[in-house]
Amino acid sequence: MNTIKVKKDNYKWEVLVLLWIAFFVNQADRQVFNVVLPLIKEDLALSDVQIGTIATAFNLVYALLVPMAGYIGDLFSRKWIVSLSILFWSVATMFTGLSNGMIMLIVMRSVATGGGEAFFGPSNYALLASYHRETRSFAMSIHQTSYYVGVILSGFVAGYIGQHYGWRSAFLVFGAVGVIHAVVMIFRLKDKREKGIVNSEGVNSENVKSEKISLFEGFRVLFTTPTAVMLTIGFSGLIFVLTGYLTWMPTYLYEEFNMSLAEAGFHSMFYTHLFAFFGVMIAGKLSDKLAGKNPANRILLQAGGLLFAVPFIILMGNSGTLAAIYVGFAGFGFARAFFDANTYTVLYDVIPEKYHSSASGVMIMLGFAVGSLSPLILGLMKPVLGLSFSISSLAVIWLVCGLLMVVAYKFFYNRDYAKIHNI
Repeated sequence: MNTIKVKKDNYKWEVLVLLWIAFFVNQADRQVFNVVLPLIKEDLALSDVQIGTIATAFNLVYALLVPMAGYIGDLFSRKWIVSLSILFWSVATMFTGLSNGMIMLIVMRSVATGGGEAFFGPSNYALLASYHRETRSFAMSIHQTSYYVGVILSGFVAGYIGQHYGWRSAFLVFGAVGVIHAVVMIFRLKDKREKGIVNSEGVNSENVKSEKISLFEGFRVLFTTPTAVMLTIGFSGLIFVLTGYLTWMPTYLYEEFNMSLAEAGFHSMFYTHLFAFFGVMIAGKLSDKLAGKNPANRILLQAGGLLFAVPFIILMGNSGTLAAIYVGFAGFGFARAFFDANTYTVLYDVIPEKYHSSASGVMIMLGFAVGSLSPLILGLMKPVLGLSFSISSLAVIWLVCGLLMVVAYKFFYNRDYAKIHNI
């Protein structure tokens, strides 16, 4: 019995490693387009608005499909949903490298790649959460570091490949890496199967996934839970700012400071995500500790992260020296990690377990639907107000969202948490 328990405990960490690499590939793949964007723009003679439109279409397709992905993740094998989605978007990424104009870029990048990635998120987080209960926030924090590492490395590697071998080669290389890991996932990843464990609703967990639920129940559950609604608004603001930053910051350094593409791709991502890496590790441990005293402290940490980041967003978009901009990147990255570390833990704390995948799908849909507008809006602002002002103005979004999270902490979180946990 002890040997079996040790094997199960060990496997939950293998699951974390497998999903860490998958999320790494996911974020690296997504960042490739942003880094080689100037090369695509020049080679295919695209305007700033057209580039923004491609990025916006990607996020819209992602947003429209992710609720269906969440619903499917609550009904079918999450192992196969995750594995096949990686395979699909990776192949689409390789075909993106063959694009010869805006239409094909939209079809391969926005529709095919965005659609494939939509099915990854809900099942990925729900599967990880099912293996990690007492260690959930810590596991989620470790998992989140793959986002930071993926963006940092892809920023430099994609820029280097793009400059030396062409932007098409960057998509081919990153897509091929994803295909390889998809094969590994098919053979190593397993769905969680537990017997005899009763969840917070008094339902045996082995029956939770097989219980029939409708497509719109995830919407209903989320929108009737005030904390989840406010979390979704905060998440939407987070994605709006991050999408604008990720899409346009490499171009900002490339154009304003005459950096090479590899340098712009590296510096625009390195400081932010290096400090986010350390921030999320601190936030995960701190969150689990403070939640032992009051579960609502998780959402208070999220509020603090957004509010603390506000002056750094202004600094990184409104400074004349690279040193000041890098300080802005670092503070921005460290602060946002306190939101990242708690997002899905907070959601799962106030949503019944059988709706975890569906509810996260709805939250992701709304977040990316709002966030999808950011590249286009900044693309429209760029020739009129400049990228410097456009990037700095993103601080207003996080200021409002941070204050909203404080309201959720003060008035709603403990009530919603008690309802789910029968306190």
